Amino acid sequence: QVQLVESGGGLVQPGGSLRLSCVASGSIFNINAMGWYRQAPGKQRELVAFKPSGGDAAYPDSVKGRFTISRDNANTVALQMNSLKPEDTSVYFCYANSNGNHYWGQGTQVTVSS
Repeated sequence: QVQLVESGGGLVQPGGSLRLSCVASGSIFNINAMGWYRQAPGKQRELVAFKPSGGDAAYPDSVKGRFTISRDNANTVALQMNSLKPEDTSVYFCYANSNGNHYWGQGTQVTVSS
C-alpha cells in the first residue's frame, strides 16, 4: 500500500506560477512511476505529467513547455506550473504506480483567475 499526500494548491492569477508537492509513504520502494493528473468539474481525469523511475518525463501538449515534473527522491514528486491559464483550473491529483497497482492522493485545488 502507498499513501500520497499533496500540497501547494491555491489561487493564482493568469500567467502566474504554482508548485505542487506530493509525499508518498508506505511501500515506496516498489514505486516504479509517479505523476500528476487533474480533473475539472464535469470532465474526465486527464494526465498532466508522468515520470517513470529512471525514465523521461512525458506531458500532454496542453501543458508541455509550461509544466515540469521532478522526482527529488524515491518518495516525493513535484510539479512546477508556470504561465498558468484559466483552463488549468482543476483539482490536481498525485499518482503512483507500485507493482502494477494504482494509487491516488486526495487532490489539491488549483484555481487560475484574476
